[in-house]
Amino acid sequence: MASIPLNPITLRYNGLFDFDGMYAAIIDWAKNYGYLWFERSYKHKVPGPQGAELEFEWVMTKNITEYINYNILIIVHTWDTKEVEVEIDGKKKKLTQSRLYIILQGTLEIDWQKRFAEGGKMAKLLGKWTLKVKTPELEGVYADQLYYRLWNLHALLKKFFDLQSKKHVYKGYLGEG
Repeated sequence: MASIPLNPITLRYNGLFDFDGMYAAIIDWAKNYGYLWFERSYKHKVPGPQGAELEFEWVMTKNITEYINYNILIIVHTWDTKEVEVEIDGKKKKLTQSRLYIILQGTLEIDWQKRFAEGGKMAKLLGKWTLKVKTPELEGVYADQLYYRLWNLHALLKKFFDLQSKKHVYKGYLGEG
């Protein structure tokens, strides 16, 4: 089984946010695009004077064809994490105050069913030939599609953390008012 790792995409944030809302947004995104989701690891380090430190990894998988599988690994690391109660529109709500670093890593898995890898000499030879023939399609179609999905998830997270600009960057420079 071969795999093609894509360049990771990162996001940093420092401030208040709704942790449960972020979790739900990522799960909802995974369901909308047909990914299976599971939590691979979770570490909660004892809180210090500034707050707790959390590390967790979420994995999303999707079988695209009988030969190709998409894997997305989301690594989240938080520091100085505290729950804070704030008042929003007259109602009290628990939010999380934290510094966080998110890495989105996509991997294109080839021969995910191991049809060619676990067969005899002929199956392995056929697997090498199939990989050689399909490489342009794998890189030009499937890897690109996965990479754009990662950017879509990144945009969702930026929107969630309110890290996107409200105006067009060139507004006013191109004669627009």
